[in-house]
Amino acid sequence: MRETDFVSSFAKGLNTIEAFGETRQRLSIAEASKLTGLDRATVRRSLLTLAELGYAEYDGKFFTLTPKILRLGHAYLSATPLPTIIQPYLDQLSERAGHNASASVLDGTEIVYIARASQRRVMSINLTPGSRLPAYCASMGRVLLSGLSESEARAVLARSEIKANTANTKTDTEMLMAEFRQIRAQGYAVIDQELEIGLCSIAVAVENDRGQVVAAINIGAPAAYVAAADMAERYLPLLRETQKMLRLVLR
Repeated sequence: MRETDFVSSFAKGLNTIEAFGETRQRLSIAEASKLTGLDRATVRRSLLTLAELGYAEYDGKFFTLTPKILRLGHAYLSATPLPTIIQPYLDQLSERAGHNASASVLDGTEIVYIARASQRRVMSINLTPGSRLPAYCASMGRVLLSGLSESEARAVLARSEIKANTANTKTDTEMLMAEFRQIRAQGYAVIDQELEIGLCSIAVAVENDRGQVVAAINIGAPAAYVAAADMAERYLPLLRETQKMLRLVLR
């Protein structure tokens, strides 16, 4: 791309939007400036523009994103056929497993849910298409990270905000890299209450008919119902079957 093709003001506006998050729902200009690394004047113009266009609300001190911002994410979900194709297979998988089933794609250091079939709520947070989770501690995230080269996976970990969500969470880079190698060899990932106490999950990659990884799917179950050590025996055959069917229909 030529330098003249890059619109820096647009990039700064997107950077400002990304400063908001689950734990940062209300931001002042100073806070947004610190999070983005942009000067206050630039951030102020970006936020006021968002407010003028209806993507944010301003109370004189704090800015809050409005539901209109969901149009940006919905544009992706509407433009790609992937969620539409995967959803009925997820519904069937969830019904057969008796537990929640989800699909996601990798976006930087996070996974983004693109489809979900729920049997019961097993997490404290309500996950829907568009929801995000850190890739390093989620089963689908680990599957997708294991599909990257060693250098790419390390780069993602270096950019990640790695923290111990529970006493089980793996946070050491070398331990995670070893985990990725094991996942790559066995073809699936199991998480034992690393994201949240009480939740175990198992995930596999989803490939298209050319063998390219395009997403990941998983099954999540309460740890009180099934131990992490038993997840593969119980649910891997169902995931493999769904994985095989999706490869036949994804182009």
